[in-house]
Amino acid sequence: MEPLFRRNLINGLSGFKSLNLIGSINRAGVTNLAVFSQVFHIGASPALMGVLVRPDSVERHSLQNINEMGWFTFNHVLESFYKQAHQTSARYQQSEFEAVGLTPWYSSLNPAPYVEQSIIRIGLKLEEQQKLSINGTILLIGSVQEVILEQGLIASDGYLDIEKAGTITCSGLDGYHKTTKLGRLSYAKPGVAPEEIN
Repeated sequence: MEPLFRRNLINGLSGFKSLNLIGSINRAGVTNLAVFSQVFHIGASPALMGVLVRPDSVERHSLQNINEMGWFTFNHVLESFYKQAHQTSARYQQSEFEAVGLTPWYSSLNPAPYVEQSIIRIGLKLEEQQKLSINGTILLIGSVQEVILEQGLIASDGYLDIEKAGTITCSGLDGYHKTTKLGRLSYAKPGVAPEEIN
């Protein structure tokens, strides 16, 4: 296959993916912001999340900053700033916050910047790093240290209503999508038909 065609096709095969801006900072206080679609849940107890980073064959500011400081943030992307989020993938020689017009926000716990415009923000501490021998991709595993979100997004059973928050999703390398919830279903048990739950 022609390389661009192959890249686009293979990146879209897994379907819709989570979309996050990763905030980081180096020791000199220079912030970095980068859009990622490879963020995922690893475990609930302890609370762990992971992200896959492309091989470090070229300069990767997010990876360098996370390794240097040990902290980073995940910030859900909203429709109101998805074009700015996309633009963070350009190779800037300055902070992407400044370059694309997003605002850094800091908590008292995490030295890495959050995106002020985001509704759901997650602060993580780097716990483990693994380089995948098959292609050099790097898996970063962080422990969730804090979650900052607007009130009214968490149901009484802990369900997080990301659609109510306005979180969007992505497909491939450059497709962005709004979502429509079909429903929540009861815990699956053999021989019992699932029921709709609130």
